[in-house]
Amino acid sequence: MQPHIRTQLQIIPRDQHNVSRRDISPNALRVLYRLREGGFEAYLVGGAVRDLLIGGHPKDFDVATNATPEEVKGLFRNCRLIGRRFRLAHVVYGREIIEVATFRANSDDGSGDRELHEGGRVLRDNVYGSIEDDAVRRDFTANALYYAIEDFSVRDYTGGFDDVRNRLMRLIGDPETRYREDPVRMLRAVRLAAKLDFEIETETAKPIAQLAPLLREAAPARLFEECLKLFLSGHAVKSFLGLERHGLLPALLPETAAALKSNRSGALRRMLLEGLKGTDTRVANDEPVSPAFLFALLLWPAYCRALITLQAQGVHAAEAQRRAADRVTVHQLETIALPRRFSLPMQEIWLLQSRFSQRQRKRVFRTLAHPRFRAAFDFLNLRMAASEEHADDVAFWREAQTDPAHALAAADAHRDVESNEEGDAPRKRRRRRRKTAHGGE
Repeated sequence: MQPHIRTQLQIIPRDQHNVSRRDISPNALRVLYRLREGGFEAYLVGGAVRDLLIGGHPKDFDVATNATPEEVKGLFRNCRLIGRRFRLAHVVYGREIIEVATFRANSDDGSGDRELHEGGRVLRDNVYGSIEDDAVRRDFTANALYYAIEDFSVRDYTGGFDDVRNRLMRLIGDPETRYREDPVRMLRAVRLAAKLDFEIETETAKPIAQLAPLLREAAPARLFEECLKLFLSGHAVKSFLGLERHGLLPALLPETAAALKSNRSGALRRMLLEGLKGTDTRVANDEPVSPAFLFALLLWPAYCRALITLQAQGVHAAEAQRRAADRVTVHQLETIALPRRFSLPMQEIWLLQSRFSQRQRKRVFRTLAHPRFRAAFDFLNLRMAASEEHADDVAFWREAQTDPAHALAAADAHRDVESNEEGDAPRKRRRRRRKTAHGGE
């Protein structure tokens, strides 16, 4: 348990901030007004207020109130209660969900509704309190801002308003204690700093590298979701650099981190960053990005390292590729719960890479017909960031997609020229013997 944190209320009136009801979801406003009419306190809270203050456009709008989840449900017919670790109310308007959380206390009232792991990690927290309690229980000061619908003011209990203006991510309370409560906060610090173009405040950043191994205690399924937020929200490059800078990469992607460290040329890192840059571009253009392709990229350095190790042990090339793909996937699953619907396509993208050097007619058409061909070809393009030696393969398969016959003819002609330059006679095609009318030879 962290010690008591002193709060000092600062009320920022409407004429001193830029949060406007015009930028708030009408459904979130309905929830706020209905709770107020029911006699409860209600505030827009968290990331929505933070984003509005910096001129952003929030996708989600959360509400904090002193009403219990059951009382919220009593006010809204379109409400459902969820969660055990944190009891929440979801008010549903079609596809939009307004999440309503009851003010939570920062201490245990002895009811058994707050449970901590022996290491300090919060397992369950459903002890309710005041708005001041709720503010200091939140993770970062920038997320502890409350927009009041009755007077349109912003209420700040932890100095978050100034931190947002100074573009700082600062933990509320003692950083080490807060990270031990929930190790995923270290990833959130990096992700939010990348997303908002904030700096992580010095004391907040200081213990991260030392406490990074605590991420092993986090649920693998939760880390998978956090990875999607890190790398599929349009700021993948900044997120990756943040993970490297703060020593979190070895804890999240241990084999990739080891492979990048041993790759002296830096080619694998260049390819990875180029791929993440492309991911950011696709997100910015509202184009889809598959988690399978993302993890194929993130784990490619680990796959390459495992493959080299197996080949050095004398394992046959095709078998080494399969075993390397399986080995990297199984080891990563210990940290991140990568679903099979993504891990299997990821492996197919890797295994198809060796086929791109094969130009035999049947194999070319078989490769073109593979359901992962397009993703694998895009991946081959990325590999050129690491090495120009793939340029010929890229050119061949780009043409093969539109005119396979011409591409194959050009490849055959190129082989014949190379053969003649080496002084070898061109190979003659074997002619099949005709069968007799009786089926004999």
